[in-house]
Amino acid sequence: MSTLFQSAADWDMVPDSTEWPGPDTVVLLHRPLRPGTDPASLSGFDEDRWSVDAAVFEEHARAKSLNFATIPRPLRQEAKHYIWQLINHPSPGTMRHSGGGDRPSIATILTGFSAFKEFLRWLHCHGVTAFAQVTPALLDEYLTDVDDETISMVRKYRRVGEVRRLWSVRGILPPRMRLPALPPWGGEESRDLFGRLRADRDNRTPRIGELTMQHLLVWAIRFTEDFAGDILAARAEYEESRLRQLDGTTRSPVKIRTRMTAYLDRLREHGGTLPGYVGPDGTLVINWRHIARILGCTESVRHTASGRKAIESGIPVADGAYLDTPATGRLEGRLWRPDGITFHEAPRLARLLSTACFVIIAYLSGARPGEVLNLRRGCVEHDTASDVWLMNGRHYKNAVDADGNKLPAGAPRRDPWVVIAAVARAVAVLERLHPHPLLFPNRITPHQQHLHTTRRRGEARTDGQIARDLAAFVTWVDTECRRLGRTDVIPPDERGRLTASRFRRTLAWFIRRRPRGLVAASIQYGHLHTRMLQGYAGSYDSGFPDEYAFEDWLYRLEILADDTQALEEGEHVSGPAADAYRHRVTAATRQFAGHVLTSDRHARDLLGNPLLQIHHGQGMTCVLDPAQALCRLRGTVDDLLVTPDTDDCRPQCRNIARTDRDIEHLRRRHGELAAIVDDPLAPPIRHERELHEVERLQRILDTHTHTHTHDTKGIKQ
Repeated sequence: MSTLFQSAADWDMVPDSTEWPGPDTVVLLHRPLRPGTDPASLSGFDEDRWSVDAAVFEEHARAKSLNFATIPRPLRQEAKHYIWQLINHPSPGTMRHSGGGDRPSIATILTGFSAFKEFLRWLHCHGVTAFAQVTPALLDEYLTDVDDETISMVRKYRRVGEVRRLWSVRGILPPRMRLPALPPWGGEESRDLFGRLRADRDNRTPRIGELTMQHLLVWAIRFTEDFAGDILAARAEYEESRLRQLDGTTRSPVKIRTRMTAYLDRLREHGGTLPGYVGPDGTLVINWRHIARILGCTESVRHTASGRKAIESGIPVADGAYLDTPATGRLEGRLWRPDGITFHEAPRLARLLSTACFVIIAYLSGARPGEVLNLRRGCVEHDTASDVWLMNGRHYKNAVDADGNKLPAGAPRRDPWVVIAAVARAVAVLERLHPHPLLFPNRITPHQQHLHTTRRRGEARTDGQIARDLAAFVTWVDTECRRLGRTDVIPPDERGRLTASRFRRTLAWFIRRRPRGLVAASIQYGHLHTRMLQGYAGSYDSGFPDEYAFEDWLYRLEILADDTQALEEGEHVSGPAADAYRHRVTAATRQFAGHVLTSDRHARDLLGNPLLQIHHGQGMTCVLDPAQALCRLRGTVDDLLVTPDTDDCRPQCRNIARTDRDIEHLRRRHGELAAIVDDPLAPPIRHERELHEVERLQRILDTHTHTHTHDTKGIKQ
C-alpha cells in the first residue's frame, strides 16, 4: 500500500469563489427545475439519497437519484460535497475532450456516479479517508487494478474518466479534498494508458434482423392503415361505457327497465347477442358487469325484474362482451375481427395501435428514441410548396447554451425531420387515439386523471416501457397468426430483444444495403435515402447521417475486401475508369485494412476519402468523380456522403468501370434481349428498341474481351 501524507494547515479552507452547502441546503439549488416542481419535495444536502428528478426535463426519463449510502462512511461527506459542486457550481472544471461546456449535465453526473463510487470503495480498501491522501503512486496502483479487471473497455475508460473529473475540479475544493496537483497519470489519454481503444464499435446497439424488421413494420402499417378505424371507434365506445359506469348517478327501476327494454329490442332487431363469458364448466354466462355499463347501473340489476327480462329474452349469449361498434377492417380481403371487438380488448388494442405508430415513426423518421417519445400533437405539417411532410420536435442530445453547457429542457429542432406519408398517418392516428398533449403518454387515458400518480412526473413512456410494448406487439401478432393459420409471424431476433434504440441503426443498414427493396406498402428504401439524407433531414444535428455513415463504412469495407480478392485472383476490368478502379482498390486496401473507428463522425469523415468512392451497380461499377458524373448525384458535390444514382447511370460517363462480375450480369441481359429480338412475333417498335440495346451491350462485351491482356497491369504496378 502506498504511503499517505498528512494535511496542511489550511486543510479546511474553502476557496472564496465556492459556495459551501449546509445540512439543509437544497441539492438542486442552482439548477433549472421542471415547471410545477414543489420546493418542499426537493432533496436536502444532509440526506443520503438525492432525487434529481426535478432537473430532468425529458418526459420519457425514469426516476433519477444519487445514492450515497453505498459509499464508505469515511469518504461519504467529501463525496457529497464534490457532487454538490458538480451540480451547482457554474463552472466546476473542464474535462478534456468532453465536447461541451465546463458544467456537466445531470445525465453526465448520473452516468459517472457508479464509476466514481467504485473509485471511492477502492480508496477505502486502501485506507484512504480523504481525497487529499491520494498520491500519484496510489493512482498508478488503481490504474493497474482497473486494467486487470475483466470488465468492458467502456467501463475502464469511465473509471479513469471519473478520477480525471475529480481532479479537474480541485480548484473549487478545499485542500483536504484535492487530488495531487499533477494531472492523473501524467495527463495521458485513456487509449495510451490501456494500450487499446475503447470498443465503441463492438458494443454499439445491434441492428434488428432483416426478416424481423420487415415483418414488424408490415404489421405496424396494417394496424395504422387497416385496423386503426376499428380500434379508434372501439376505444371511444370503451371510454364512454367506462365513464358511464363511473357516473355514480342512481337510476330509478323504471328508467333501468326502460333502458333494458330498448337494449333487448335493439339486439333482436339486429340479430345481436347478450354479452357473456365462458364459465368454469364451459357454459356461456351473461356478463352482468358489461350490461351494467351499457345501462349505466350496477351489477345488481341481475336480481331485478329488468334482469329477469334479459334472462328470459331468448337472445343468445356471446362468448365475450362485444362492443356495438362493428369491425370493418380487412386482412387480405377478410374481416380481421368478424365478431367485433370486446370491451376488454379495446384498451389492449389501443396500446398495440400506439406501439405500431411508434414503430413507424421511430423507424421511418430516423429520430432518436427520446425525441420520438417527447413528440407532441401538432408536430407534423405538410409543406405544400415542396410536397413534403415535416415533423417538428425537441432535441436533447447536443442541445447546449452559448457556453457549451447542456440545456436540460432541450431545444426545438432547428430543422424538422422530413418524413414520408406513413409517418404523418401514424401521428394523425395517435392524435385521435387520446387527448394527451404527448403522442406517447404513459397511459392512453384522459391525462388529467393521472397526474401525481408516480414519484416522477414525466408523462411519456420510458425506453423500458416501449421495449415491453414491442414484446407485447410481437406476442399479439404471433398469437393471431397461429389462430388464423398465417405464416407471416414476426420471427424472434437473434441479436436480442427489440428496443427503441435499435431502429436508427437498422434503418441506416437497410437504406445502405437494400436501396431497391420495399419497406412496406410500396415504400422504397431508395426513396427514404433521398428524403432523409438530403434537405432538412440531412442536417448533421439529427445524428442520423452519422449512423448511415457508419453502416456505409462497414459496407464499403466489405465490398473493398471482395474487390481486392477478385483482382488478386485475376479479375479483368475494362471501361474508361478501369485504371482508376484498380488504383483505388489497391491503395484503399493498404490504407484502410484493419482500420478501427472511434466514432460515427469518424466514419463520415473517412467516407470523404476518394479511395473509397467505388459504387457497384447492375452491370457497372462507378469510380466516382463528382465533377465528371453525368447522373443525378444523391447529395451535393461537396457533401462527404454524396453518392451516384447507379439506377440512372449514363453510358457515356467517364466514371464507369466494368469488372468480370459486371460483365457476367451484362452477358445474361444480352441473352435475354437477344431472345426477344429473334422472336418474329415481337412488335416492330420493341424489336428495334431491343436490337439497339443488344448491339450496345455486344460492344461492351467485345471491348472487355479485347482488353483482357491488360487486366493485371494496375495491380502489378
